[in-house]
Amino acid sequence: MPILELKNIRKSYYLGKEEFPVLKGLNLSFERGEFASILGESGGGKSTLMNIIGGLDKEFEGEVIVNNEDQRSKTEKAMDDYRRSTVGFIFQSFNLVNYLSVLDNVLLSLKMTDLNHSQQVKKAEELLKQVGLFEHRKKNPNQLSGGQKQRVAIARALANDPEIIIADEPTGALDSQNTKEVLKILSDIAKSGKTVIVVTHSQEVADYGTRIIRLADGQITSDEKLRDPYTAVQAKPAFKNKAMSFSSSLGMAWKHFLYNWKQNLLIALGTGIGLFSVMVFLGLGNGVSQFANKQVSDQLNPNYPMVMRRVTKDDKTPNELAMQESQQSLYSGDENSLFDDQLIDKIKKVDHVKSVTESYNINPVAPGKMTVGNYSENFQSITSWGSNQQVSAIKAGKVPKAGEILISKQTALKYDNDNFKSIVGKKVKLSYTIMSSDAKKAINIEKEYTVSGIADVMTQSGTIFMDQSELKQTLKDNGAQTKTGIVIAEIDDSKNVDQALKDIQNIKNNGKKAFVTAGSGDILKTINSYLDIIKYVLAAIAGISLIVSIFMIVVTTYMSVTERTKEIGILRAMGSRKKDIRRLFTGESLMLGIFAAIIAIAGALAGQTLLNKALYSLAKFNLVQITSGAVIFAIVVGIVIALVASIAPSSRASKMNMIEALASE
Repeated sequence: MPILELKNIRKSYYLGKEEFPVLKGLNLSFERGEFASILGESGGGKSTLMNIIGGLDKEFEGEVIVNNEDQRSKTEKAMDDYRRSTVGFIFQSFNLVNYLSVLDNVLLSLKMTDLNHSQQVKKAEELLKQVGLFEHRKKNPNQLSGGQKQRVAIARALANDPEIIIADEPTGALDSQNTKEVLKILSDIAKSGKTVIVVTHSQEVADYGTRIIRLADGQITSDEKLRDPYTAVQAKPAFKNKAMSFSSSLGMAWKHFLYNWKQNLLIALGTGIGLFSVMVFLGLGNGVSQFANKQVSDQLNPNYPMVMRRVTKDDKTPNELAMQESQQSLYSGDENSLFDDQLIDKIKKVDHVKSVTESYNINPVAPGKMTVGNYSENFQSITSWGSNQQVSAIKAGKVPKAGEILISKQTALKYDNDNFKSIVGKKVKLSYTIMSSDAKKAINIEKEYTVSGIADVMTQSGTIFMDQSELKQTLKDNGAQTKTGIVIAEIDDSKNVDQALKDIQNIKNNGKKAFVTAGSGDILKTINSYLDIIKYVLAAIAGISLIVSIFMIVVTTYMSVTERTKEIGILRAMGSRKKDIRRLFTGESLMLGIFAAIIAIAGALAGQTLLNKALYSLAKFNLVQITSGAVIFAIVVGIVIALVASIAPSSRASKMNMIEALASE
């Protein structure tokens, strides 16, 4: 019974509406063990017929019956399986994959079997021994002669143990000696019980087989039997054919990635720089945020929240927004933002509030002057030192009392950079100008104080701290405004702070909410919100480069698809599915993304160390802190960028016409 039957095969090409017949109703059958040669001149339809038999072309009329199954009615998946398990191709131009070794080229077919890796290697080495190339197994195709390349192609075609071997001009590029060697191998294949079909225009090659079919102008002109087919011995298959696994696709992708390592390194560097920039900006934002949190926590006692009058008329306005309006109102001099005794008493009556202290702040009309002997320094404001300030912020000396002031560390360093503590105990003269309570008269104040201590506070260097009573008395003695717009509420226990703040916010005066509050947590929240905005804006600016990276990977992958068009055709002819082709290019892009992420992470961590060393003297704090989340972010974004960039090129590769791909150069 024939293994292969062709019934009334017709094939035409069209140019516009004009038809050009190539095959005109061919009828043929082939037996097992047969070495059939299809002889004819170029353009006679030989290669077209082979493409139809090999399952590369389904656009024809008629029937191709293999093992009693019509191939035309099969699904795409079934045709992939047909090419994978039933047919083996040998091409005139060898069609070896250049970046794979001789052994790996043979293993290509075996990757689509149920053999494990060691069994695959053993089988491939046995085949290379059969064709006399075992000692060349580690070489690349470009290190072989034409005859050696063709023998590798034969070994690859035999690897999946197909029933039919299709050889398209297998000796066309070989000298006479190599031609004889290849024909002997093909004859031995036929003797093993397989059907060998050779397309040739050489009478010498045709005479080597058991049958010659002459084809001209798309028709069979003669069918000559030279000798009986070899005795077919059907051995039980040693393995089963299956689709290429995901790991095998990735393995090929990895080998091509290494083959093009210079180009891939440059692209990975470009993408990695974008990821590196984003990571560093996120790390800088995180470090600055933690620095701000530490400064606030070190300086502000959480049990002493700040309270201001609420000037917003809408009670539904959130506390944070209402606080901003109250601050603007106070700084503009609006008397509606000032406290009186009645309002302060309302706060004192709230549960868990132990006391309420007025907080004062003087902003001179022009910068004031602090004089110590022959040294003088400008200052911007005088603020009362209250219970809400953390005593731990004082780095030298003590809390100021009557007749004393506390200065910032920045100011002390300007006085004596080598020994900033030397200013403690010194007599200083403060000279400044403020406005009277009715804001109509400028008042010049000049008074001597003793420096009680130095505080390392998160404020501008031109701030001086004074005892609350001392500052209030100074304002009173000089006819300035003694009402304050800020009071500090002392809460009995830190666990009661949140509830006390809610109760204060709900106090009403004349039917409207009267107060807004700001604990250390609120201050941190406000600071962090601004820092987050800056951090993410900077990261987004850096992230723009990632868009460029996507286009780089897209262009590179498209170039790779173009360069590897023939390889795509080879893999599809061997039975690889469309999804295997997609995986091939997606996998390589994925590796590119992961490699870029590794470069970014390594660079960012190294940059973190260098930047922290460079900036530590400024803040005595590690200002760049790259978190594990940022590392994960780099990996995920690198992978996502690579996958997104590979979608279009890999899809294009998988949809390529197999015949056109094989014909490409």
